[in-house]
Amino acid sequence: MSPTVVRRRPWAVRGRAALITAVTWVLVLAFFFPVAWMVLTAFKDERDAATSPPTFFAEFTTRQFEAVFDRDMLPYLVNSFSASVVSTLIVLALAIPAAYALSIRPIKNVRDALFFFLSTRFMPVAASIIPVYLLLQTLGLLDNLSALTLLYVGINLPIAVWMMRSFFVEVPGEIVEAAQLDGARLGTEMFRIVLPMVLPGVAAAGLICFIFAWNEFFLANLLTANVARTTPPFLTSFVDGRGQFLAVLSAASTIAILPVVAAGWIAQKQLVRGLAMGAIK
Repeated sequence: MSPTVVRRRPWAVRGRAALITAVTWVLVLAFFFPVAWMVLTAFKDERDAATSPPTFFAEFTTRQFEAVFDRDMLPYLVNSFSASVVSTLIVLALAIPAAYALSIRPIKNVRDALFFFLSTRFMPVAASIIPVYLLLQTLGLLDNLSALTLLYVGINLPIAVWMMRSFFVEVPGEIVEAAQLDGARLGTEMFRIVLPMVLPGVAAAGLICFIFAWNEFFLANLLTANVARTTPPFLTSFVDGRGQFLAVLSAASTIAILPVVAAGWIAQKQLVRGLAMGAIK
């Protein structure tokens, strides 16, 4: 290998790394720009928010946030938070033992079981909304937060089982065998030995289920009216026959994303470790 090639190779590596970094930043900014524009619009007047071409710098105001809370947004946030948190806890309580059984314990035709879990998400929610509506109507559970929470459990449980099994599979079998030789029972083996090793995966699965439940619109819009109404359907109330109120809608949307951002910020370390474990292929 000639000295010229040896001298040029580091520059080629650095150039490739710089190009990858630049492309990454462009993609990050492209994905983040709509969110940043929404937050910026939330602090504008409706007149400035609707200008064409758009006005980047306008008079700073918080009147739109006051208008949002004047329309009593807090109960919708509480409903969303309750349904999302409770459904996520139930999903994790069911998914952890199910995924453990499908990964650590030898099961015949495990792929068929996993395919069954995944196949429950094949049918669009719109295709099942009529029987679900009629069932809840018969049981008197329309506009009921508990019924909506159980529906979120059914939606997110297959995803959580699939993800959690991917985490449990990566636990070395020697650790489980050592625990069994030491006389550990199934509960001790699962909750005190294996589960602490996959806590980052639990955090990742829980956060994804929370986000899916928090952002769910279709069921919440069709199966609730006043008592159990959640935040996503509430946001549509800012678009009516008089037009789109962009500034106040942006303010309401900014408030709506804060719980998800806070949850992601709190669990960011565990989330990164969990995703690095290979749950999302």
